[in-house]
Formats: sequence, C-alpha cells, structure tokens
Amino acid sequence: MKRPLALITGASSGIGLSFSRELATRGYDLILVARREERLKSVAADLSHQYGVECRIEVVDLANPDAVKPLVDRLLSDGLEIEVLINNAGYGLSGSFLSRDWEEHEDFLRVLLLSVCELTHRLLPGMKERGKGRIIQVSSVAGFIPGTAGHTLYGAVKAALNLFTECLALECKNSGVLVTALCPGFTLTEFHDVNGTRARMSGIPGFMWLNSDRVAREALEDCERGEVYCIPGIFYRTLIRALELMPAGLRRYFVASSGSSYRDAS
Repeated sequence: MKRPLALITGASSGIGLSFSRELATRGYDLILVARREERLKSVAADLSHQYGVECRIEVVDLANPDAVKPLVDRLLSDGLEIEVLINNAGYGLSGSFLSRDWEEHEDFLRVLLLSVCELTHRLLPGMKERGKGRIIQVSSVAGFIPGTAGHTLYGAVKAALNLFTECLALECKNSGVLVTALCPGFTLTEFHDVNGTRARMSGIPGFMWLNSDRVAREALEDCERGEVYCIPGIFYRTLIRALELMPAGLRRYFVASSGSSYRDAS
C-alpha cells in the first residue's frame, strides 16, 4: 500500500461505508474492518474499482476480547502505518437495561467502548512517533442527553466516549495527532433495522434525519481543523445547546417525555 492508510471499523455499511468512500476520494488506501466477510469483499471491490485505491479487508468481531491485538499485530508485522483511525463499529440494544442478559451488555461495551480504547491505545504510539495522525471516534448526540428506558446504556457509553475524546485531544496537543468525536443524530443507515426499532422511527420528522455521506465528510473536515467535536446539522447543534442550558431535572423530564415515542422500553 503506497498511499496514506486509513483503518475504518464497521466499514461494511452506514457511516463506516461513507467514511470509506470519502477517504478513498481523498487518496487513502483502506483497511476495512467488520464481521461480514462477503459484504467486506463486495465493498472493497467496489471502492478499488471506483477510486483506484487498495483495500485490505479484516474480518474481525470486536466483541471478542482477544480481537484487537492480533489485528494490530498483523498490520504492524506487514509494515503498515495507520494515518487515520475511524472507530465507527457500533449498534444499539432495544429494550430496558434488565430485559437483556449481561453477556449482551458485555459484548456491547466491548464493541462500542473497550475496542475503541484499545485500538486507539495500540495505534496512537505510531502516530505520535511519526508526528501525524487523525482519530475520529464515532459517538452520538445521545452522549449529551440522559437516556430513557430502551437507551440506558447507549447514552452512557457515548458520554464516556465523548469525554475520553476530549481528554485524549488534550493529551495529544502539539503532537501532530488530532482527535475528534463525531456526534450525529438520527442518520439514514441500517442502525435501526439491526436493533429492531425501524417501525418506531417512522414518526421522526424528515428534517431530523442526516445523510451518512455528509456526516462522514463533515467529520473529516472538522478533524482537520482541530475540532474536538463534530455535531452535524444545525438542528442538532441547536438542540444540544438548548439542553445544556436547561436545569438537569427539566432536561431529564424533556428527554423522558419525548424519548418514549421511539425507544422500546419493554
């Protein structure tokens, strides 16, 4: 791989696929990480044909606690230097916190938080040594909002990811490595199909839905500018600002009353 190299988790669909396309247009070769091998092969072939970039696929289940180190070891042993890391892999769990077995929550935490921290920890040293790197942690506006039943752990994980990104950005200051938390709202992807809440989403107004290609593009642009947060769409930026100004009790009441219409609390 002769071009600058980007690694994207959850690259086979949604925002991850949009990041892959956007980085390909910018001349990056790609390491595409996801669980679905056939889907990855198809995506890699399409990107290589359309943009003339090299794509390497890595079939990895990030819920496996032993998945990240072998992945990074393979890349380093092949002399591959990651310039851009997109920690995008994720999903949602419908239902209340207690409606799911602990093992499901444990897998969820590994994919959305622990694998993010581990990949960052293992790839950041090389970036700092070379004096250049970009890391985008795909979070959510849910990280700024108290979650209702049906969203209890998701929002908490994204809040942790947001604060981790802020702290890491401070630690990486003047190192040549830029770190950004991407916090989109509702985005047109497979996310709600996978967690079984698509029918509930039908009542969400059209202006609240974001395009995944736009989301990826804005995130890369904001990261290059050194922005710690990227919140795509004026509606969501305004919403977050308004919620920040509310008293905590009123904020929880507002979220609880509005969230029940599109979250499965059973």
